[in-house]
Amino acid sequence: MKLVKYDAAIKALALATRFDDVKSIRDKAVAMEAYAAQAKDSVLIERAVDIRIRAEVRAGELLIDMAKSGERPKGRKKESHVATLSDLGINKTQSSRWQRLAKMPGGAREKLIAKRIRVVVAAAEDNTAVIRAARAERNEEKKERRGKRVKDLADKVAALPNATYVVALADPEWRWETWSEDGKDRAAENHYPTSATEEIMARDVGSIMGEDAVLFLWATPPMLPQAIEVMRAWGFNYVTNAVWVKPVAGTGYWFRFRHEHLLLGTRGKVPCPAAGEQWDSVIEQPRGRHSEKPDAVYEMIEAYFPGLTKIELNARKARAGWDRWGNEAPAEAAE
Repeated sequence: MKLVKYDAAIKALALATRFDDVKSIRDKAVAMEAYAAQAKDSVLIERAVDIRIRAEVRAGELLIDMAKSGERPKGRKKESHVATLSDLGINKTQSSRWQRLAKMPGGAREKLIAKRIRVVVAAAEDNTAVIRAARAERNEEKKERRGKRVKDLADKVAALPNATYVVALADPEWRWETWSEDGKDRAAENHYPTSATEEIMARDVGSIMGEDAVLFLWATPPMLPQAIEVMRAWGFNYVTNAVWVKPVAGTGYWFRFRHEHLLLGTRGKVPCPAAGEQWDSVIEQPRGRHSEKPDAVYEMIEAYFPGLTKIELNARKARAGWDRWGNEAPAEAAE
């Protein structure tokens, strides 16, 4: 009986020309997979996973055809707009993944299906060894794909007529208003010239960055709103942040700050680290001279983006592999 239903589903997929019909088969397979896993029915799991992935492949093929032709999904009423992903009942991640499946060579796709079946069956049987091995293999594959994307990005920038950067690290000379005479002796102005936020925002940083680029931007806790504004003005969208935690507390009104934020923003398509390659968001390093940042941050950025063009804005020291801009930036990195 199971084989009959499987054959019927595969035949239906081969004949399906409407996205709704393919998605319906896929959704039923997902429900069947969940039931089979709960029942620990290995045979049913194999059939359900196989049908689900083949339905996702067919859905990916239809999505590709729609994108090429600009047509609405077959079977839908004529409307004044091309169907969106929401109209189709899927999200961007599903669309992207299914189209990638559709573009895979047949042999690679069959291997993926077989591997996925092994993992789902192992999960139902609580076989942790198989699950761990599959996870490690998947992480290695992601690491390889990410490495290729970084290389492709480096090649793309190298082919541009004018030098541009993929990575920027900036430590703006924030002007923080002190509230009392007691705080003025510890103000940043006593150590280096500061600038108004509007002046920092006006710098044409975007013009030296590639269309696919990442910005790491330092900000003290009171300057977080201004830092977001600067990031946006420079053409980047805020994504996330890490914190540098120091062993000794400094100044502050409500709290004595022992940390600084390192904001991360992107524009275009920049690959994030592969699974298992991400650094901890808390960077615990000692303080150096006033406003000097820890070497660990440079090491992290270099590990994330090896071989890509990098520039440090408001640099106070030279580092091999980085270009520099700023009043205190030395001309060359120390040997």
